[in-house]
Amino acid sequence: MFRVTDKPINLQELVDCVTDPEAGAIATFIGTTRNNNQGRKVIALDYEAYPEMAEKELARLGEEAKKKWQICRMAIVHRVGPVQITEPSVVIAVSAAHREAAFAACRFAIEEIKKTVPIWKKRSL
Repeated sequence: MFRVTDKPINLQELVDCVTDPEAGAIATFIGTTRNNNQGRKVIALDYEAYPEMAEKELARLGEEAKKKWQICRMAIVHRVGPVQITEPSVVIAVSAAHREAAFAACRFAIEEIKKTVPIWKKRSL
C-alpha cells in the first residue's frame, strides 16, 4: 500500500497490510504535525501533492528498500490537505524477519520521502 490521501491515516490498516507470517518485527514511523517550527507558532500544516507521481515514487521507495534490506512488506500513506496539530501526516510500516532491517527501512523511507516525493507542505500560522 503506497497511497496519498486527504483522509486521516489509520495506523492499524498499515500494520495489517505489512503483517507477514515470516516477519518477526514490524516497525512503524508516524510523522505528526507539531505546534511550532523554528520558533514560530504553527496551527496546522497544509500538504499539496502530485498524487499519481507521489504514489509511484512511494512504491519505488518500497522496491528500493527491499533491495537494500531483507524486508517482507512496506506500506506508506501520506496526507494531503490540512493536517491539524498532533495528527499524522505520514505513516510508514515495515515488516521484516528481524528488527534491524525493519528499523533501517523505516528510516530510509522517511528520509527519502522528504528528498524525492512530490509532496509539499505549507505552515498555517
